[in-house]
Order: sequence, then C-alpha cells, then structure tokens
Amino acid sequence: MDVQILIESIVNGQVQDHKLLDEFVLGVASGEVSVEEATAWLKAVHKHGCSVEDTVQLTRSMITSGAHLSWGKGAPVVDKHSTGGVGDKMSLMLAPALAACSRRVPMLAGRGLGHTGGTIDKLESIPGFNCKLSPDEMKKAVDEIGCCIAVQNDAIAPADGVLYAIRDITDTVDSVPLITASIVSKKAAEGLESLVLDVKCGSAAFMKTQAQAEELARSMVRTAQGLGIKTKAQITSMEQPIGSHVGNALEILESIHVMHGEGSPDTRELVILQGGALLAMTEENLSFEEGKKRIARTLDNGEALEKFRLMCVNQGVDLEVAQQLIRQPELILPVSEKQTTILSRKGGYVANIDSMNAALLAKSHGAGRYSLDDIVIPEIGFVFHVNQGVKIEENQPLLTFHHNRELAEKEHNALQSLVNLSQQPVDVLERLLSVVE
Repeated sequence: MDVQILIESIVNGQVQDHKLLDEFVLGVASGEVSVEEATAWLKAVHKHGCSVEDTVQLTRSMITSGAHLSWGKGAPVVDKHSTGGVGDKMSLMLAPALAACSRRVPMLAGRGLGHTGGTIDKLESIPGFNCKLSPDEMKKAVDEIGCCIAVQNDAIAPADGVLYAIRDITDTVDSVPLITASIVSKKAAEGLESLVLDVKCGSAAFMKTQAQAEELARSMVRTAQGLGIKTKAQITSMEQPIGSHVGNALEILESIHVMHGEGSPDTRELVILQGGALLAMTEENLSFEEGKKRIARTLDNGEALEKFRLMCVNQGVDLEVAQQLIRQPELILPVSEKQTTILSRKGGYVANIDSMNAALLAKSHGAGRYSLDDIVIPEIGFVFHVNQGVKIEENQPLLTFHHNRELAEKEHNALQSLVNLSQQPVDVLERLLSVVE
C-alpha cells in the first residue's frame, strides 16, 4: 500500500481514503507497514491534525485490528476513562458500585508511566490479584459478578499498541486525534453502550488548561458517539491531590474506607459524579441527581464493597484474604518500613498542596516508573492529613510520607514545601469544572 497517499491528504487538509486508512492500520498491527512509514504518517497527523471523520475511522480500524467484546441481552454495558491524576483511584470503587446498580462493567485499565499511578498497579498491590484476563475471561467475570478490571492486552486494539510505542519515541504523543483514537478504541472494543470520560486539567495533569482539556474532551466525545456509544466528558481540576491517600497500596486502603461509607469526601464525590452520570445515561427517566443518590447508597450500605470483594476473589485473591482485606485492609496490604510525618511550622489556612512534586517525590522512591520495565514498590506514597481551605495550627500534622529508604536533607525540605499556607481564608476549588456532551 502507498502510505504517501494518506500523508498527502493529511497535509492538504483533505479527508483520507478510509479504505486505505483501514489497510494502513491493519498493516501496522501485522507488521506489514514499516516503522518508517508509520512514523511519517504519525508526524503528519501530529503536525496537521485530521478531521472528526478520519478520527472515527482510525478508531474503528484500531478496534477491528483485534478482539471485540460482544454482549447478549441484559444490563447496560458501561465504563469510564480518566486521563489520570495524582490520587485518581475512582475506578477501584466505580466498577463495583456500578455493578451493584445492575450495570455490566468490563473495565480495561493501564499501568502507570510518568507521575501518575495506574489502576492496574494499585490492584496488583493486593496479594494474588490477577489483572491479566483474556477477553473470554473478562466476559465470564462480568456475567458472573457484574464487573472486572483487566490490564490492556495485545488482543484488544493491537494496532494501538504498535502506534503508541512509535509515538513515544517520535515525540508525537501530544496529538488530540491520536490520543482520542488510542483511548476510544480500547473502550469501544469493550462493547460499551455508554461511556463517561474524566478529562483532567491543571498543574498535575497532562492537559494544563481547561481549554486544552475541553478540546480533547470534544474530540473523544464526538469520536465515541460516531461509533454509537453514548458519551459525555466531565472536565475536572487536577490542582490538588484527589482524596487523602496517594500511592498504589494506600489508594486501595482509601478506596475500601470510602466503600465503608467513610473516607475522603473528595474521593467519594468524584465516584458519585461519574457513576451518577452513567446510571442516568442508561436508564430512561432517571435523573443525574437520582443516579448520584443510587451510587452513594451502594457506598454506604456495603453493596459496592461486596462487589469489590467478589471481584477480588474472581480475579485470584484467596477467599480469606479478600474477607480480611475489606475488614482490616492494613493487615493485608504492604506497609512501608518508614513513615515520616511533617508538622506545620505555623498556623494558617491551607492554600495549596503541590500534587506534582508530591507525585515526583513518591516516584523517586519507587511509587512510579521511569520506564515500562521498572518495578513499582506498592507501599510508597502519601497520606495527607489536611486539604485545601482548612484552618490549621502550629505543629499540626500536614502529611505522612511512607517510604523504605532514608530521606536525604533535600527530600526533607521538599516534604516541608508540599503544603503551602496563607494567612487569609482560601476559596476551595471545585473539582467539576464543566461537562462536554
């Protein structure tokens, strides 16, 4: 095939030949298209962009390059995707909460790379939890208990895996059409009816401004809708860490607290926002407000927690371990060798918690990866004892850093500077900034 024909269409702002584009994507997956040819095409899209029609076709071709889950009659099939953030643990609670509300949730998730942790890394801090499910195993799990969370694998959208690897080494990652096709292809391959996207913006997000986040959200919503999936995007702020716990095992701990009807109101609110939207999108005459109330009830009455336990057992966790995990998670999850608590040197109001530098410090101690081959240390992370806007006194605990190796002096100083105080009351930033439909 002549890839140059596609490139010329991109450069000239014309719609690409969709039959040829399909051949190109399948050729990428099979290896018939060379890395050089794929790189030239990626650079053209990165520089010139492409139309919504082309993005939809690119996404559709990526889906057909691999396995596609199909579902018989029954409960609506739903999922969410987040662009990632510091302390973003919503999937851990949302999948079981939705299953408790009679939705089917075949969730594909990823590992962390960069400053944010991945859902799969968090789940793998639970002894025995198996994220490596085949498409057939995913279907079986969903049929039996209503949800599963599995790592993205080569069976689903394999062309995306090849293209992403090339994007990573050719500086073509930050392209809205390419990001869109990569994300939506994997979600569409799940056979979804409805999808909620959590697109984050701010200092600790991939998209720094609300305008950039909304541009990406519009692209993903239009593409998913073009594939027949009801979709909406929630633009949320990533200026502050989400909830109280940051780090793989620590985020499991906080999630279990929330599914006991306790834990961080911030974390709870985001789960309810995303779940409420999905319930309203898949049930006639159900309002968003009523959808949120239903999700909240599953967090308070133990139904979401029971689905979480069943999911753990279904995915390899020993029955007794799963039971103790939901009752006394501190006894099951890995614990750091050292814990350093930082006290406030003065009184005031919490103006800001530096999410990015907190995440980078935790990453430097093993909480995240610098390359895909790195081994994550699950017990590393933070517990924040304060949040934005609260008034604190001198010597009040601000945060506790969970680590295994000794801290250098500069790291002690870095910990001290993570929480910034103001002598005047501070307005608390809202998480939900806008909605794109």
